[in-house]
Amino acid sequence: MTLSIFVMLFVSVAEWLFWDEFGVRFNFIAVDYLVYSDEVLNNILESYPVGKLLGILALVAIVVSLLISRAVAAAVKAPLPSYRGRLAASALLLLFAGISLQWGDQDTPRGMGGNAYQRELASNGPYQFFAAFRNNELDYQQFYATLPYAQVAGQMRQELAEPDSQFTGNDPLDIRRSINNPGTPRTPNIVLVTIESLSAKYLGSNGDTRNLTPNLDALRKQGLYFNNFYATGTRTDRGLEAITLSIPPTPGRSVVKRVGRESGFASLGQQLAHVGYDSVFVYGGRGYFDNMNAFFSGNGYRVVDQSSVEEEDIHFKNAWGMADEDLYRQALNLADADFAAKKPFLLQLMTTSNHRPYTYPEGRIDIPSGNGRDGAVKYTDYAIGKFLADARQKPWFDNTIFVFVADHTAGSAGKEDLPIDNYAIPLFIYAPKLIQPAEISRLASQIDLAPTLLGLLNLDYQSTFFGRNLFLDTSLPPRVVVGNYQHLGLFDGNNLAILSPRQGLRRHDNALGESVESKATSDDPLITRAIAYYQVASYGFKHKLLGWKPENAKP
Repeated sequence: MTLSIFVMLFVSVAEWLFWDEFGVRFNFIAVDYLVYSDEVLNNILESYPVGKLLGILALVAIVVSLLISRAVAAAVKAPLPSYRGRLAASALLLLFAGISLQWGDQDTPRGMGGNAYQRELASNGPYQFFAAFRNNELDYQQFYATLPYAQVAGQMRQELAEPDSQFTGNDPLDIRRSINNPGTPRTPNIVLVTIESLSAKYLGSNGDTRNLTPNLDALRKQGLYFNNFYATGTRTDRGLEAITLSIPPTPGRSVVKRVGRESGFASLGQQLAHVGYDSVFVYGGRGYFDNMNAFFSGNGYRVVDQSSVEEEDIHFKNAWGMADEDLYRQALNLADADFAAKKPFLLQLMTTSNHRPYTYPEGRIDIPSGNGRDGAVKYTDYAIGKFLADARQKPWFDNTIFVFVADHTAGSAGKEDLPIDNYAIPLFIYAPKLIQPAEISRLASQIDLAPTLLGLLNLDYQSTFFGRNLFLDTSLPPRVVVGNYQHLGLFDGNNLAILSPRQGLRRHDNALGESVESKATSDDPLITRAIAYYQVASYGFKHKLLGWKPENAKP
């Protein structure tokens, strides 16, 4: 009995801590974390006083057991009711169970609309945990609203009808097209840094008064800054998927984590490797986490992660990996080697320091290590400033484009299923010898980054990207695609369309303001656009239309 009480208390506390981190009850994230037990266990041990918590729970379990032991023993020893009484009680229990199954199920509180926090609180956490095992990938065609193929094909081609592009696929839902960027092709180096959990709201230049980002605030004036930019999802693998493959966040797991089906795509790294670049994914942690090694090595990159680095070259590490300074030091070494070999490079970095337990080397900033998110953000900014200062001393600096973008925000949960303002992230593009500084207000998201970078290089290529080149002057209607593992959205700068399982359709008008929710139908133009993106993306993945075809690639 004591053990049972302890387990119930443990689950309750574990779910409370999970809510504190993600703003939801147990879901597929908790299931994913079981796969990467070393990182997650170490993170928990470094973030919380686990020993004290377990001791308190054990003590409470013992006390409760002692308090109720006599009552339980008396109930066990009490004489049984009559046979008819037992039969009536059993029938009554079965009746209640049947009624609950007939008019509701455990997924009902997590339905659509209303206050998302209230619906999450009404859910059964342990049930949702086990339900996540079967729901980690959702078939779009089965669970979501669809439109006739001809209609979504036409809509999608309108969305991607940029100048100097021509569709080449035979399937109407194949978005493969030939991109002919104007200008003379060039091959500058690219350092693309994906920063862990950096919300746009932390920037001092966006109004934060804590002076957490002095280096990024200065960088904003020295390069291109996109002030209307959004993440596609809520986790690192979603950000990497969007940046690398330029695809919307299809339901369930990201492509990065679909083991056995994560490779062979026409990625950013594959496109650049085809024209002679050394495409390298450099991760501060261990690349098996979130299946990153398999994803990047199967899509045109070579991988350098924590396990590739000598222990003496790592000066600080925590549960998630080496400090950002050590990561940037590895990037400098890789860049030096490629420069010596006269080979252009794409170094795509993924940082880890801005993550719980928020620990980093002491003496770098004025906030002690382990004191929360503010310190991690300020250390992240410090490491970026030091990295750029070191890079400026290198012979390859003048011919290098530096990109800094977040993988997702520090917290995307809210009262709504897709609180769009909680998806806002910064994007910096910095190359003082190649690009003039400017502030760009065009609505955009992570899926637009790859085609924009290839556009900067004036490269011609065969594209399977759903994103747009942000430097092209087009009349295409604005949009960003956002989602979580279940709800899929399209935001046009004012209103938000949301697609949900069981063919649910909603819209939020004035989504960045009072956000008025209403039910919608598939003939709503905003809903039609959303369906087109997600139906075509899911179809393309299922029918292998997004793959790399070197025989068709331009030299």
